[in-house]
Amino acid sequence: MTENAKDDSNTPDHEEATRRYYESNDVDAFYDAVWGGEDIHVGLYAHAQEAIADASRRTVQHAADRVEDLLGPDATVLDLGSGYGGSARALAERFGCRVVALDLSEGHNRRHRAVNAGRGLDGLIEVVTGSLGHLPYEAERFDVVWSLEVLCHVTDRERALAEAVRVLKPGGALVFSDIMAAEETPAQALRPALSRLGAESLATPSFYLEHLSGLGLKADFEDHTADLAIHYARLDEEVHRRAAELRSVISAAYLDDLLANLPLWTDITRRRLLRWGLFHARRGAGATAS
Repeated sequence: MTENAKDDSNTPDHEEATRRYYESNDVDAFYDAVWGGEDIHVGLYAHAQEAIADASRRTVQHAADRVEDLLGPDATVLDLGSGYGGSARALAERFGCRVVALDLSEGHNRRHRAVNAGRGLDGLIEVVTGSLGHLPYEAERFDVVWSLEVLCHVTDRERALAEAVRVLKPGGALVFSDIMAAEETPAQALRPALSRLGAESLATPSFYLEHLSGLGLKADFEDHTADLAIHYARLDEEVHRRAAELRSVISAAYLDDLLANLPLWTDITRRRLLRWGLFHARRGAGATAS
């Protein structure tokens, strides 16, 4: 199965496992040393040897370009799975909009708040600990709902999409990226690579397009799968090239796992078993949530 897992009873356990993974010192050290510690997303690459952090920032810039007509000092964005806060800060700095940044990890959120305060952005960004499946907001509150590579960690993606649309204003936009399975990829072909992230399965592009349409949104998908292959090749290259250096900041067990796991990701992306790209969906001006 390469689409949404629907066993709601597993959701709390899965969320707790995801939280524990992302709150580990090893994960923080890896993202700081290799990914830049700001925008922890798949990058849009200008060339095959571009710095990972630069390409990841370009993803944020491009996603923001798709919804810039909705953003400004009077707009409010909900950033789902906000991580270390790179997207929230980029949006607040560029547009002067207010951002509500929601993430499962209170550890991430403490770090996010501290950086915001240091940059004078804490007046524009509210950082909240919470789950995508139960958004603590009234209907039709946000001009834009935003999420980058978060839904692949969610068990009930249908519910997460429905919640995102529920809090979206009529005329608003949902913009998100995700790592997905190609339409015909068997689940067993992906499991060895997915094991490090604790993900059981991935959605497909058609899954998202069909569900967005069912929720009353007009959606399009920009396929940037070629960048996914570059991204994992760059991660694999950097970790292997800098392994001796990384052993001073990352535990031997975690680093050895990376050294074994990243080549699996490089292989499945080169074989085009995965898909990655940006979804841009608009809610009609007179629409109500389904």
